[in-house]
Amino acid sequence: MAILINENSKVIVQGFTGQIGTFHSRDMIHYGTDISGGVTPGKGGTRHLDRPVFDTVKEAVAATGADTSIIFIPPPFAADGIMEAADAGIKFCACITDGIPAHDMIRVKRYMRRYKAEDKLVLIGPNCAGAISPGKAMLGIMPGHIYMPGRVGIIGRSGTLGYEAASQMKALGIGVSTSIGIGGDAINGSSFKDHLARFEEDPDTDAVVMIGEIGGPQEAEGAEFYRDNMKKPVIGYIAGLTAPKGKRMGHAGAIISAFGESAAEKVEILQECGVTVAPSPAEFGPVVQKVLASL
Repeated sequence: MAILINENSKVIVQGFTGQIGTFHSRDMIHYGTDISGGVTPGKGGTRHLDRPVFDTVKEAVAATGADTSIIFIPPPFAADGIMEAADAGIKFCACITDGIPAHDMIRVKRYMRRYKAEDKLVLIGPNCAGAISPGKAMLGIMPGHIYMPGRVGIIGRSGTLGYEAASQMKALGIGVSTSIGIGGDAINGSSFKDHLARFEEDPDTDAVVMIGEIGGPQEAEGAEFYRDNMKKPVIGYIAGLTAPKGKRMGHAGAIISAFGESAAEKVEILQECGVTVAPSPAEFGPVVQKVLASL
């Protein structure tokens, strides 16, 4: 089992025929993901990578039965693409696009309030690496070969640190149930807490790696959720321990602006909540191995 994406997921690609969409669609198809078609307005009725192309997400869903989408739409139009996916009945969407204006994402968040919880689109990103359930399906831009099937979940704001954790774990014979990138922007579709809840309910996940960074309250909220609601162990890491106050890192959301947003403060909160904290990215694998050995 896995969360959000598996071998039964039927995927459409929004921004299918563009250079980036084409490149990563080829990788996902090669991995074994069921890419059922794609959407590029104005190119409906054509074929691309031997898959049908549609003008709208609603047409694509009606024709293919897709329940999942991935977005490679340019930043000025990506928010509209997310809302279009929600209206078409897509259940899970990974928005890879970087550079979506914060005001556009506020509009998306407000728009999503019209849906009941059971009907609401689950969005990861924007500005994320996507999601992968190793051996089942890949929905993103990650190097699929570094992920081994297993029983440890990964949730991260940073795609590359998620890759590092998966690679170190594979070297130690530890596999991944699902890896989720929530994205590095200040306003994103879903949080650590949202996915910790899903992993807690997944019978095939034994532990979770939570990779955060400076800026924002989501890591602290995730740690408090772990303390109050989870029985499975969580291994945490916070990037940016040496960043001075006011420093902006590579991600739009990675800037310290308030109490509780620096790496040191977040590490303290995680430890107080009982999360096992990895001291550096070089120790993801050994720390996870130690935690699993104690179960």
